[in-house]
Amino acid sequence: MKKFYLSCLLLAPLFMNAQTEIDGIMMSKNNFCFGAVYQYSSWDEYWEGTFKRENLNLGTVSTKSVALMGNYGVSDKLNIIFSLPYVETKASAGTMEGQKGLQDLSLTIKYMPFEKIIGKATYSLYALGGLSAPVSNYSADYLPLSLGLKSKTASLRLMGDYQRGRFFSTVSGAYVKRANITIDRNSYYTNEIHYTNEVDMPDAISVNFRIGYRSNRLIAEAVLDNWVTQSGGFDITKNNMPFPSNTMNALKVGVNSKYTLKKIPALSIIGGCNFVTEGRNVGQSNTFYGGLFYILNLKKSTQENEK
Repeated sequence: MKKFYLSCLLLAPLFMNAQTEIDGIMMSKNNFCFGAVYQYSSWDEYWEGTFKRENLNLGTVSTKSVALMGNYGVSDKLNIIFSLPYVETKASAGTMEGQKGLQDLSLTIKYMPFEKIIGKATYSLYALGGLSAPVSNYSADYLPLSLGLKSKTASLRLMGDYQRGRFFSTVSGAYVKRANITIDRNSYYTNEIHYTNEVDMPDAISVNFRIGYRSNRLIAEAVLDNWVTQSGGFDITKNNMPFPSNTMNALKVGVNSKYTLKKIPALSIIGGCNFVTEGRNVGQSNTFYGGLFYILNLKKSTQENEK
């Protein structure tokens, strides 16, 4: 078994959904890792379809968030992960007011059915199922300053991890099913007029690759992430606002790191950044984040209370 079970998971938020699950690390049985992550993201250029432009009526669009996160080890092979972010948006120009409030609660079950050492390398396979749902009544039809898309989602991700010594690589792919949403108007236009307040939301595919260094105290990795909207989306029309069911594609590159304190081995500091290099109907954002996590051994606490 890998010797990294006591490590908190690395965090790489994407589209304001914390991707704490997509690494080759499991929380050991009865351990609970919890903490908070602060994230700042901004852009002043975006893609209108495939055409990259700026908008002086928006200026720089920024998003701040603080997410509460946790990971509980039901067993060494089964983890339950949750995330709940509080989000605040702002535009530096124009008349559109920013929004703030709780966004979506996400819950992920992470299972490792296979782990085998062959020679000097360790090979692991994972299956992950996730659900998310909005927890506040924010408006999705207020992009690019909405807190989110307000769609309930279900996802299935398969992941493989290879480690030799302290160097590793991880690759995963997920299909994200998104439920339809309702907006506060009785008609809207995509490629045609729709006389309804219900919006058909396109599904998405996420592919993630990471490579780096992993030890008991330090993890440092480079990440490549590609988010691709499936059929049903459409491009932002010329000089118009984005819409929740737009095609939203983004290719991101970034780095993540986690350091576990030597004198306080239950406490970890995480940090990282990512940048959108290519996109469609999304902002070319720069994102930076940092946070603290602490691990509790709940079995040990229970035994001490019984004494």
